[in-house]
Amino acid sequence: MKISREVSRLLMFTACITGTIFLTCCQQAPAAPDTRAADEAALKQWDENWSKAASAKDVDKTVSYYADDAMVQPPNGPLLTAKADIRKAWAEMLGAPGFSGGWKATKVEAAKSGELAYLTGTWEFKWNDAKGKPTGDKGKFVEIVKKQADGSWKCINDIWNSDLPLPAPAPAK
Repeated sequence: MKISREVSRLLMFTACITGTIFLTCCQQAPAAPDTRAADEAALKQWDENWSKAASAKDVDKTVSYYADDAMVQPPNGPLLTAKADIRKAWAEMLGAPGFSGGWKATKVEAAKSGELAYLTGTWEFKWNDAKGKPTGDKGKFVEIVKKQADGSWKCINDIWNSDLPLPAPAPAK
């Protein structure tokens, strides 16, 4: 059986179109650009601004750096997940008589995907105790941050702990 020249051309054309469609569908999308360096620089500034808000005792601005579903893990306290509880903890801390201090990120690392990052560093806070005597604490922190739909960064998990030794236990009676 002989295939006509027109049918042969039609089959060849169909095979070429099918192959082109197949190759187009199988190609991977181009990789997203690596924005880690820019993200890390922006996050370092973001964190400096957050620390300045706390140093200025601006509770609302300080709390605005947290995502709505954030987890906050302060030293010697329970896990905080409700925005009202997070706000209350910061209000108590920033409202303490003689409060001063802040924190500084020493390492910022963003994921290649551009969606998550973490910051680590040191913090130091000072305040007056119940007798009015200056006291304080210092330590280290880890902040996990997530890029929001609007492109802003928000902290989703914040933990800080003290470098000071635990007080000696009371003597047994």
